[in-house]
Amino acid sequence: MPQDDRAEPTYAEVGATRDGPLPPGYHHLRHRVLIGHGPDVMRAATDDLLEWRMHRATGARVGGAAPRARSGVRVRISLGIGPLRLVAPCLVVWAEDGERRAGFGYGTLPGHPECGEESFVLERDDDDAVWFTVTAFSRPARWMTRLAGPAAPVLQRAFARAYGSALRRLAAKRGRPRLGR
Repeated sequence: MPQDDRAEPTYAEVGATRDGPLPPGYHHLRHRVLIGHGPDVMRAATDDLLEWRMHRATGARVGGAAPRARSGVRVRISLGIGPLRLVAPCLVVWAEDGERRAGFGYGTLPGHPECGEESFVLERDDDDAVWFTVTAFSRPARWMTRLAGPAAPVLQRAFARAYGSALRRLAAKRGRPRLGR
């Protein structure tokens, strides 16, 4: 599916996942998981997140993306096989890469099955714990997601958990997390 480089997000509340509050009229999702502890874990997890490795580790294909997530990057996330492949065009609407907070948010473009925004944020707290949070607001945009009804938010929550597990696994390989204190 070709991507229109001029297409705009399909919702008005661009950037709302960065600092909130999430807009009314959408399904809201927040999922938070501990990744590990320390600056090495933070750096490894940041690279895995911003360089799309977390997405790929869940079985998603990432097409059209720059090597690293940054504001303005257009990306196609796809899942499934053959004619059952679901393609979700998105635009990275914000990104940051700091020592204590890193992540990005992307919003839906025309052709996406949902309408809204999802963010992936890493934060290292004062105890050196590295937390990963998925935040999203969305509503159905196509007949198939409307038909899925209450199953769509359940699937979105399952993917949020999968992203957290994948990022924790990846960071453990590269950043040697200390899970206990």
